[in-house]
Amino acid sequence: MLTDLLLIVAVVILLGVYVSWRAGRIDRLHARVEGARAALDAALLRRNCVAAELASSGLLDPATSVLLAEAAHDARTGVRPRELAESDLSRALRAAFTQPGFRVSLSASGRAEELLTELEAAAHQVFLARKFYNDAVAATNAARRRPLARLLRLSGRATAPEFFDIDDSLVADPASDGADMPRLTG
Repeated sequence: MLTDLLLIVAVVILLGVYVSWRAGRIDRLHARVEGARAALDAALLRRNCVAAELASSGLLDPATSVLLAEAAHDARTGVRPRELAESDLSRALRAAFTQPGFRVSLSASGRAEELLTELEAAAHQVFLARKFYNDAVAATNAARRRPLARLLRLSGRATAPEFFDIDDSLVADPASDGADMPRLTG
């Protein structure tokens, strides 16, 4: 009788520890998503600032400068959904880089090479930040979907995080499956 009671108490304690650990894990995953989102926002802002600087540098033709400046402004102001605006900025950058003679026209300026290097680094950072963010979202959503987490509502009132999918490549590469990192050379 006493053994049964001790066994029941031990099972209840172990179950309580497991549920507490599970709830803490979900909470930590949500914090990881928030941190990854902040890093993604910072990377997008950096890319946006470099694109706006390139647009206003006088290194591009006027039509391309206006297109790039408008795309950077739309991405920064949030008038449209963020994913669409950021994808449009990527397409505007890609349009600028795929113009015939783009590299030749910029090769005379050291500032142009510096801006392109900075933009390539910013685009690479966006690629990495988006990948880390989406990985964190996937892990969090997987933990939230577990039967025990759903049954006991271990995620509380926190909303499920959503993936952030944008076109972040700078140069379209037909041989690529789309998973390559963004780059200016191709």
